[in-house]
Amino acid sequence: MRLAYFAGAMLMATTAAQAAPPVLMSAEWGAAACTAWNADPVLTRDLVESGWIKNDGGRGFKVMQVFREDCGDAPSAELRVSLKDGLAHCVYGGAVQTKKLDSAADYVMFAETKRWLEMGRGEYGPMKAMTFGRLGFKGPKMEAMGNMGPFSNFLLLVGKVESDASSCPK
Repeated sequence: MRLAYFAGAMLMATTAAQAAPPVLMSAEWGAAACTAWNADPVLTRDLVESGWIKNDGGRGFKVMQVFREDCGDAPSAELRVSLKDGLAHCVYGGAVQTKKLDSAADYVMFAETKRWLEMGRGEYGPMKAMTFGRLGFKGPKMEAMGNMGPFSNFLLLVGKVESDASSCPK
């Protein structure tokens, strides 16, 4: 009887651990954000229509890296976006892999956890966030300015992708 109880408890603990949401801006979160990107018609369609996706430095993809400033000063998750079947499709989401970014094509965005969560809830968009220093940004600024609508949807992914912000990515 004890063995059955112990096995049941272990199964419940394993299931609970597997069901736990990923840490915000971790590699696992990046994978989930990639899936959410592909489900968003504004990101997938409008970034093709604006020409954003074509500025890829000749590599066939754009890189977006993100991090939480209160967890360190280096990107902790990466998304790669390519033109696929006529859409700006996220083809990779996970741990940072791209070591050398192209500053004319790629992006790095960073904010305190509190600010990411506010943006993810839609409390304000990228223009206000950057104007008031709530969102740090590196990359082609004029290109980003021309794509504020889709950029807003990218920030909203933080609220759409279930995550745990109580600890930092490892």
